[in-house]
This record gives sequence, C-alpha cells and structure tokens, in this order.
Amino acid sequence: MAISIKIPENVLESTKIPRSQLKQELLKELAFALYSRGITSMGTARKLAQIDKWEFLKGIAERSIERHYYEAELSEDIVYANRNK
Repeated sequence: MAISIKIPENVLESTKIPRSQLKQELLKELAFALYSRGITSMGTARKLAQIDKWEFLKGIAERSIERHYYEAELSEDIVYANRNK
C-alpha cells in the first residue's frame, strides 16, 4: 500500500529547499523523524529516505538522534568483526 500526502503550496513555497530537491529532502526528514521516535527501524527508514547506511548514520549524527542499537546488533557486529580479522 502506498499513500500520498498533500502539502499546501504555500507551505512548500516557504521551505528553504530548492524545488528539484524537495521530494527527496522531505522523504529524508520524514524517515529521520520516524526513526528518532522509534516508529521504524533504521533499515526501513533508509529505504524511505532512499539513502545508504553510511549517509543515514551521518544524518542521525548531524541531527543528534540517538542510534537504536540493540544486543542482537552488537552480536552481529562482533561476529562480523571476528570474521574480518
């Protein structure tokens, strides 16, 4: 299921985002907001924002958003690190 959100023209005009970048920037901001509130995972937020993991991590750092990092992810990272020694 896909949804569309209507944003009034006067609101769009008041943003400081060039028209050519507006959709992408709004998708990114929505993704960061949903992730920061714990509504969606990092993977899902990255898909919505259409950016890679490293760009997403940079974005959450720039916005001072706490990364949701759980024990299962730590275990995966340890396994990965040990494989690549």
